[in-house]
Amino acid sequence: MLGNTLVGRYQIISHLGGGGFGDTFVACDTHLPGSPKCVVKKLQPQSKDPTTLEIARRLFDTEAQVLYKLGTHDRIPQLLAYFEDNAEFYLVQELIPGYNLSQEITPGTTYSETEVTTLLQEILTILEFVHQQNVIHRDINPRNILRREDGKLVLIDFGAVKQITTQIINTAGQPKSTVVIGTPGYIPGEQAQGNPKFSSDIYAVGIVAIQALTGVSPLHIEHDSETNEIIWRNQANVSAEFADFIDKMVCYDFRQRYSTATVALTALSELQKPSSHTVPVTPTLPPQKTKFLSSKKSIVLKILFAILLIGLTGVAATYIINNVNINNAIELSKQGNTFFELQRYQDALNSYRQATAMRPNYPQAWYGQGKTLAKLERYQEALTAYDRAIQILPDYVEAWSGRGFVLQKLQRYQEAIASFDKALQLNQNSPEVWNAKGETFSILKQYDNAINAYNKALELKADDHVALYNKGLAFQNLKQYDEAITAYNKAVEIKSNYVGAWYNLGNSLVNLRRYEDAIKAYDQAVKYNANYYAAWLSKGNILIILQRYPEAIETFNQVLKGNSNNYQAWYGKGWSLHQNQNYAEAIEAYNQAAKIKPKNYQVWYSLGNSQYNLQKYEDAIASYSQAVRHKPDHYESWYSRGNALYNLQRYKEAIASYDQAIKYKPNDQPAIRARTEAQSQLDAVTPQPIVLPTMPSPEFTMPTPEN
Repeated sequence: MLGNTLVGRYQIISHLGGGGFGDTFVACDTHLPGSPKCVVKKLQPQSKDPTTLEIARRLFDTEAQVLYKLGTHDRIPQLLAYFEDNAEFYLVQELIPGYNLSQEITPGTTYSETEVTTLLQEILTILEFVHQQNVIHRDINPRNILRREDGKLVLIDFGAVKQITTQIINTAGQPKSTVVIGTPGYIPGEQAQGNPKFSSDIYAVGIVAIQALTGVSPLHIEHDSETNEIIWRNQANVSAEFADFIDKMVCYDFRQRYSTATVALTALSELQKPSSHTVPVTPTLPPQKTKFLSSKKSIVLKILFAILLIGLTGVAATYIINNVNINNAIELSKQGNTFFELQRYQDALNSYRQATAMRPNYPQAWYGQGKTLAKLERYQEALTAYDRAIQILPDYVEAWSGRGFVLQKLQRYQEAIASFDKALQLNQNSPEVWNAKGETFSILKQYDNAINAYNKALELKADDHVALYNKGLAFQNLKQYDEAITAYNKAVEIKSNYVGAWYNLGNSLVNLRRYEDAIKAYDQAVKYNANYYAAWLSKGNILIILQRYPEAIETFNQVLKGNSNNYQAWYGKGWSLHQNQNYAEAIEAYNQAAKIKPKNYQVWYSLGNSQYNLQKYEDAIASYSQAVRHKPDHYESWYSRGNALYNLQRYKEAIASYDQAIKYKPNDQPAIRARTEAQSQLDAVTPQPIVLPTMPSPEFTMPTPEN
């Protein structure tokens, strides 16, 4: 479709989206001055038989008339044209510059009762007009409510259009009588059953309100298991009267809800009950917690006074007020930057949000929100903010790189790489982005690509110790230990207290069996961070390899001083004590390890060995039994268990244990010999049965009969 011109007029320039109901494009109207942009919705029947097409044509014409009538409202996109071309149906609608409310109503963000009241007033006012035209929207949700550039809300994507396609798809000579349309979480029961009411739209608006008040996605809102009513009040701070109003909007039984938008608006007005001297004003800015700086109040008052004096036209007044908003938004954004530098991230976020509330198309403020939300680890919201900045300013390199960082945090690695690539396309001289791209490749285990990216970062910044460290890790994962050691050594030359580099330098040296050098590297790591337990543990393990057991014991004790629940330290200490023939202390250490990891067969086996050496055979048998319980095929435990039983002269049980060892290691000669010996001992102590001599039977001859 891209580049095609429909009916000689609407040239397709980009694809907006698509799904089961068709595709949506941005086009330009070549017949009008300046070729203004518009939205083209393509509805394609799945069947082109004459009966289906005739039904489609009739439905299409009827629904297009409805959309045309709705489009006369300022807050609903106007239908510009509709036509059929090659058995495909097209709607052309007004393009609304702005963004949808899913970028304002985000998970974890909550709004006050006053802000949500303003939101409801505006949505219900638009919906009142829709219901008065005898139309049910059927898909109200934040994505179908746009925040126009002037701050006002616009309702889009009416279910009527979807009904055309859905009915065509389900046609078998006649259109299906009921069609389920809507977004999960916002659909009430009667609509899900294909019987939508005006109050179905009220339900959806109520869900949007609950989402804004609680910061909880509709799919995660709790429902009463018996009544199906929504449980939400405990997650919002609102008055009882307002909560009752919302509850009535979202009643499970549609007959208990407000029947139309008009009825709901009336009830909302009753709640407010403004005093007689108050003139109610509906704000048109986004429902953010906006606060004007006190220093700006005098400026605003002076401008308003000037407007009254010189009688400016509406256009001039709007121009001045817009300029005030721009200036205030810039100041608020600068204030946000200051808070950000002071690491007062919540204050920074509030300032940036106030800036975008006053000036929704201010990309720097959206970028500020993105980087602040990332610091607060609210990565999905940060992504939304970065996307908004990029929508306004497509070549915003910092927003592209920030987007890559949060996508990396969200574990959406291929998308992160694509964002980093876009940032680098705009500015190739960013070592931070090259390094981040390398890290993402490393996560994906594409180590060669990662090394190439790190090299790019180092070309731009030769003393980038982080890039050198990451490059070393990539080489280490490729088992290219010499190259890894070179990278780590360069990193610690630049930053001598880089404990991570010292630690992994030690690990690479271990893989080359350069144990003494590895110990020196581990010592450097703990020199700069005495609580770097991984380095202590690795050092202890190398000391075991070198049979320097007293030093190993002291090293493991260093870990246990700060972390008494470290299994590896207790186990390593137990092993070292055993090798040093301190069996009783080894048993204590192994028992501590077993408390931490009771299902680890290795600790039970080692514990059994120390008990065996102290001739505590019953205890050893119990430990070996635990080992084979957790790892039935551990032949060493079966063999050692057999030995302990043998020493207790329980030869029959010993033979059974040896048989298990031989089962799992058929050619194990020690086990075979031990079984033979146990069988010999069993035979020696087993009483032999008394064998009596067999007596010959007396001969008996039958008498020979006489003749």
